[in-house]
Amino acid sequence: MTARVLVTDGGERSALAAVRGLGRADYSPYVVSARPPSLAGSSRYCREEFSAPDPLADPAGFSKAVGSIAQRHAVNVLLPITDAAHLAVLSDASLPPSLRVAAPDRETFLFVADKRLVLEGAEAIGIAVPRQMVLQEAGGLREALDAGLDFPLVVKPSRSVSSGSQARLKLGVRHVAHVAECMAVLEGLPQAAYPVLLQQRVVGPGVGIFLLLWNGERRAIFSHRRIREKPPSGGVSVYRESIPADPELVARSASLLESFGWQGAAMVEYKVDEDTDTPFLMEVNGRLWGSLQLAIDAGVNFPVLLVQSVLGQEPDPVVSYRIGVRCRWWWGDVDHLWLRLSRSAEALALPPGSPGRLKTLAEFLIPWRPGDRSEILRLSDPLPFLHETLRWIRRR
Repeated sequence: MTARVLVTDGGERSALAAVRGLGRADYSPYVVSARPPSLAGSSRYCREEFSAPDPLADPAGFSKAVGSIAQRHAVNVLLPITDAAHLAVLSDASLPPSLRVAAPDRETFLFVADKRLVLEGAEAIGIAVPRQMVLQEAGGLREALDAGLDFPLVVKPSRSVSSGSQARLKLGVRHVAHVAECMAVLEGLPQAAYPVLLQQRVVGPGVGIFLLLWNGERRAIFSHRRIREKPPSGGVSVYRESIPADPELVARSASLLESFGWQGAAMVEYKVDEDTDTPFLMEVNGRLWGSLQLAIDAGVNFPVLLVQSVLGQEPDPVVSYRIGVRCRWWWGDVDHLWLRLSRSAEALALPPGSPGRLKTLAEFLIPWRPGDRSEILRLSDPLPFLHETLRWIRRR
């Protein structure tokens, strides 16, 4: 009998990638989501989809529902996808004892989810981090400017999801170009967003180092570069390419995670300064990431390797993969194009040297290059793309 894996947050692209990766490897993936049918739940590889409260709005209700589903259907492994799902289930000691959660312990996850603590730990072991100050309230801006920070700056809440015990908030990153804009952003943040990092902006390509660490072993290594993002100034990647993993960045990233006692999958995100070629650490995502499908397409099936590790198996480490594989999230790329055509470079906070509108349009209109794959649209599994398309149209 194949292991049964319950994948949370079925509306996430990483959930779909996990379901496909597990299903093709003959595991039995189930999906839970707040609003079925979901993106991952519409995949032909999903055995069954269940409804549960939103882990952001009702973390306790979400965890209770997940535990009940896992017990009724003899689920072996719970694979939380978002930060909110992790925080909900890792805070619940009442989950069935037979259920293995594919995540580190709660304290370790909370530490890695705190950007301030991660960047402090990185600097302590010699990893470059952006110049920054930590603000406990909006009134700290003047002190930060007096300390030598210059615009443009990045306003980054220390946590992407607030960690209170009741309803939680998802918190985003903002780029600001001047004092008035920065003050408006800071004053508009809820108190739960603080402490906030005010960082000097690093201009250059984004590079991700992806690792699966288990029992002191590097069981998977992968790297990609971002080609286009949404929003264009920096966000989720909509088009990305597998690249050779820089051995030095791999070593730094593994050392950083190991210093936290990390066990599991994680993305360590860098920006490489275009003037100095210095890689600056941006953050660590201690979960499966949005561009997961690219790693699987390139030959590193993180969900399977993670589930095998959780179940006590010892898969052979995967440290080589196909280079030059590109993965395109089509509707995300359409959003990227729309933003570039409808808003000015200043309004989008684009860094100097960004391609103009005509070049952006010309690049988008190239439908396929050797090595390209569509992230969502797969002829062998077409319903998720139909589901996403209908959802995208309803949002317009």
